[in-house]
Amino acid sequence: MKKTILITGAARGIGRAMADRAASDGLAVVALVRSRPAAAPGTGVEFIEGIDVTDAAALARAADMLGGRPIDLLVNNAGIIGPARQSTLDMDFDGFRETLEVNALAPLRVAQTFLPNLRAARDRNGIARIVTVTSAMGRMSYAKSDQIAYRASKAAVNKIMQGLATDLAPESIAVRLVHPGWVRTDMGGSDADIAVDESAAGVLAQAREFSMAQTGSFVDYRSETIAW
Repeated sequence: MKKTILITGAARGIGRAMADRAASDGLAVVALVRSRPAAAPGTGVEFIEGIDVTDAAALARAADMLGGRPIDLLVNNAGIIGPARQSTLDMDFDGFRETLEVNALAPLRVAQTFLPNLRAARDRNGIARIVTVTSAMGRMSYAKSDQIAYRASKAAVNKIMQGLATDLAPESIAVRLVHPGWVRTDMGGSDADIAVDESAAGVLAQAREFSMAQTGSFVDYRSETIAW
């Protein structure tokens, strides 16, 4: 039986590239998207549309559609850069709140929603995996203050996933955080130094085979450990 990977925010950018690569590698791919991408997907990509990761009812609907199907790997990829005004001296607080909801709270909501499916995969294979695409911009050791809503949301999700790794370790469900690098996407911009396909391949490689001994780890797409 094919292993199944579920990816959020898989309509474009890194998420879409990961979905296509995983499908070409022979995985069954479930792609949660708000709307179906215009370009035809690669074979093996199953899109579930109308999914806003902040919407508990939408996520529950997706879980109902999957039933008890095992999910071997869940990738929290959906994210936003945050509001135009996100300085500590000039903050769009509604935008800040939305950024935290999407980048920090939603990954935990997604993990909780599909935990029965992850447990089913664990029972079949001995291990299941959760990976959250985060950013080194959220490191507590990095004092830069630009895009502070985004930085704070990534610092928050890093801590949340670290805690989730602790709580799921007894269940043999491994959790990892992966920094994709500065990527040429709509979020990263055209000046970024890493191509989408290169980053997606690296993130997927770090997501697929890490062990329980590595749960709670924070690495980049090249497998280099990142300091918290």
